[in-house]
Amino acid sequence: MKLNKITILLLLLTSFAFAQVDRSKMPEPGPAPKIELGNYQSFQLDNGLKVIVVENHKVPKVTFRLIINRDPILEGKNAGYIELSGELLRTGTQTKTKDEIDEAVDFIGATLNTSSTGVTASALTQYTDKILSIMSDIVLHPKFQQKELDKLKKQIISSLQAAKNDPSSIAENVRKALYYGKDHPYGEIMTEQTVKNITLKMCRDYYNTYFKPNISYLAVVGDITPEKAKEYAEKYFGSWQKGDVPHLKYKTPKAPLITKVALVDRPSAVQSVVHIGYPIKLPKNSPDVIPATVMNNILGGNFSSMLNLSLREKHAFTYGAHSRIASDKLVGLFDASWEARNPVTDSSITAALKEMKKIRTEKISEDELNSVKEYMTGSFARALENPETIANFALNIERYNLPKDYYQNYLKNLNAVTVADVQRMARQYVKPNNAYILVVGNAAEVAKKLKKFSLIGKVNYYDTYGNKYNPSLKKLPKGITAQTVLDNYVKAIGGKDKLLSIKDKTTKMSGEVQGMKISMTISQKEPNKYYQFMDAGVFQQKTVFDGNKGYSEAMGQRKAIEGDKLKMMKMQADIHSIINYDKYGIKVKLTGLEKVNNEDAYKMELETPWNTKMTQYFSVKTGLLLKQTTPISTPQGAFTQTINFSDYRDVNGLKFPFKIEQQMGPQSITLKVDSIELNKGLSDDLFKAD
Repeated sequence: MKLNKITILLLLLTSFAFAQVDRSKMPEPGPAPKIELGNYQSFQLDNGLKVIVVENHKVPKVTFRLIINRDPILEGKNAGYIELSGELLRTGTQTKTKDEIDEAVDFIGATLNTSSTGVTASALTQYTDKILSIMSDIVLHPKFQQKELDKLKKQIISSLQAAKNDPSSIAENVRKALYYGKDHPYGEIMTEQTVKNITLKMCRDYYNTYFKPNISYLAVVGDITPEKAKEYAEKYFGSWQKGDVPHLKYKTPKAPLITKVALVDRPSAVQSVVHIGYPIKLPKNSPDVIPATVMNNILGGNFSSMLNLSLREKHAFTYGAHSRIASDKLVGLFDASWEARNPVTDSSITAALKEMKKIRTEKISEDELNSVKEYMTGSFARALENPETIANFALNIERYNLPKDYYQNYLKNLNAVTVADVQRMARQYVKPNNAYILVVGNAAEVAKKLKKFSLIGKVNYYDTYGNKYNPSLKKLPKGITAQTVLDNYVKAIGGKDKLLSIKDKTTKMSGEVQGMKISMTISQKEPNKYYQFMDAGVFQQKTVFDGNKGYSEAMGQRKAIEGDKLKMMKMQADIHSIINYDKYGIKVKLTGLEKVNNEDAYKMELETPWNTKMTQYFSVKTGLLLKQTTPISTPQGAFTQTINFSDYRDVNGLKFPFKIEQQMGPQSITLKVDSIELNKGLSDDLFKAD
């Protein structure tokens, strides 16, 4: 059978094509796709307000975003007043109460949010006038009221109380203080005391000084024309009076000359929060921003990064490690972070430093580079699907003095990044020998191993608010032992005889968590009987222990108390447990002095037979128990449970805490004792555990 000429030609072409393709090599990346950015228009009102308009008629909705483009402000001992000033804007105007504003916004299905640097509102096109009427009233005629400030202060203090025992929040506070210093706006730490210092005048003064149109931008995005946007801007913001605004300058923080190790001691912590970082000079308009971002994505910016593959996949030190590099008008930063178990905290730091050095000294492969470029290209393309992205681009160009075609050329500039560029960026911005190594963890288990990361073999100690201290300065007074501290506590609450006179005790408490009211009743009876009932409305929980066996019951499910939990329950059920530690095999050790809520306290560690190490803090001044921390292991991870005791009151000659604050991970609850009844002859029937 003969082949025709066309068939022969096709076979020849096919053979030639296969001969020319080398499938052992990755294809060369194609040219960067051309980006067609949406158009925007801009204009300026007579009062200096700059308006940026992005049309998008796909959805009948318009968003207005007002930005106050001020310099960062150092708040000092009043840290938090600027944030509260922004929140106060939402709480009322000269003509409307907070409830009236909320009702008006909800009625038209709109959204409205305020902050210290502006206001954002969004509504259907047909309600543009209504939402702008509310928004402009807030911007031009806010009413700062003491009652609203008091509410906000209470809320933020509650949040701070919840965060002060959270290792990640502590690390963030101390990290800021280390990298920037407390004399820089980026290094300030808001505390309960700084919030208490805030006055209404501070908030009014902030608004009157900085809410000016001549330093502001109004981005308008959505179903609107530039002509209509200008009409609305003139109508609602044209009367806004311009004024002089202070320009503030600060000393630029710098990375340390040698690596410094900082440790925040969390005695009950079973794992450490680790940060390695420092400030960097990387302005928003620097040509290094794109290649530096590529470099960081390779080092620690995504799941397949060098840090994550080493610390998580290779060594199993952590569930995840990442790094970030941030550009900023004042000062940027590099920061790598993760969590690691106490025994491998130092090993995880060694591994991270190794990867930081490696990216400086060894060139990455073309495949690694192309993979990250593709990831960043995809992220950029997805962002373009949101019309507000175009407005953000325009704002960035204006605010940070970027080239007008910065975003149009973004992918071209990204595609142009080379392997050599990545190494150059690493050598410029990755500084393993000039970093702060911050660890929030158990000093007893990790401190000695951290010394090797310091050239001078020194570990600096910091408290939870970033204040440096020397743990060796506060030595225990002569003659003070764990037993004398316990004896002083018993004496402080009323004496041993009085304590032993208690045969049964019932405590009733109430509180609120995440907006849900709860009540709790705890009953105890000699020798080791225990009953607890918690009612949270939609959820009830009961624990019963008869001295030998017990159970917990919730959501219709009953679970027997067994193993180590049974041993712990026997001690917990004992009304006189504080004088019976020996009976339960608990070993006590006095380890030093620490500050608890600005009060000197003896720190005592308790080692239990049920493999739990508790730490108790007793006031040096009063002898009373101030705080107790306990490590808790759950299916969701390891947490430290912290309980603060305060407001001690007399009940039949004995002192008991009437305020109990409990924190475990992100969850926080404050319980107030409503009543304590002693020796009421509780029936054994209450404690039946059959």
